[in-house]
Amino acid sequence: MELRNSVGGVKGRSGGRSGWSELGVGKWGACGQSADYFENSMKWIDRAEARFGHLAISYLVQGIALLCGFSFMLSLFSPGFFGLLSLDPQLVMQGQIWRLVTYLFVPQIFSLLPFPHWLNAVFFVVFMIWMGNGLEQAWGAFRLTLFCLVTMVGITVAAFFFGATYAQFMFTQVLFFAFARFYPDMEISLYFVLQVKVKWMAWLSAAWICWRFTFEDGSYRCSVLAIFGSYLLFFGKDIWEEFWLRRTVAARREKFDQALAVEGTLHECRVCGRTELSGADLEFRVAGDGEEYCGEHLPKATPRGDL
Repeated sequence: MELRNSVGGVKGRSGGRSGWSELGVGKWGACGQSADYFENSMKWIDRAEARFGHLAISYLVQGIALLCGFSFMLSLFSPGFFGLLSLDPQLVMQGQIWRLVTYLFVPQIFSLLPFPHWLNAVFFVVFMIWMGNGLEQAWGAFRLTLFCLVTMVGITVAAFFFGATYAQFMFTQVLFFAFARFYPDMEISLYFVLQVKVKWMAWLSAAWICWRFTFEDGSYRCSVLAIFGSYLLFFGKDIWEEFWLRRTVAARREKFDQALAVEGTLHECRVCGRTELSGADLEFRVAGDGEEYCGEHLPKATPRGDL
């Protein structure tokens, strides 16, 4: 799948996820009742899309990105402008309900590199537009809208019970992890210089969150669990399926290795004596006489007219 609507310094082709059918494992063969549970848990999304699909907001993430750029420009003239947008549960309870949405419009301008804030804001907007294009192309407008809505609900719950320090950051991270599920092998040109695959950036972000999860206080941990519930809701079935498939494949490989250790080889040509260990490209067939031959020495079938 090619992501054609690339923006800025980001371009590439998605590699997708590897198919388990090559290993001889069916889609649900190893998952059993647990896979059925996740399959049933996803049906409500299909039903919701059939009933409320007309309510989908096209270009939602792209719109959020543009509003982030606009709010950054306003903050240049009014340094305290971001304070009017941030998610503050106490102020929301006092009637400032717009904060339940406007925190999404605060751009992430923090960077480990010494770049000016305006440049970080530009790259953040470009990155958000790029992610929005990819997610909407892979998911459709309704599922992306629903994913953002469920994520916002998790952020709101976490903010009221555990604090809202990381509201916008977590929203962006959840979107990025979802993007990495669809386009793991796509490359990103960081600041138009460094080429990095999406999956490695996602793993690095996950490691950073896990490190903080280990050493931060309980409020941060509860916030992470509440916010990333939307990710598990939408991708839990895939994660569970991949876990069981990997487990099944590992068991089959172990069984195969044990068979080789006991019997030595599984195939041997009656003519030349070659086995599967002689070459990875060798193919073996059983002929009509009941003997096994390699492809080179396999006897040809006798025409019926010669009998």
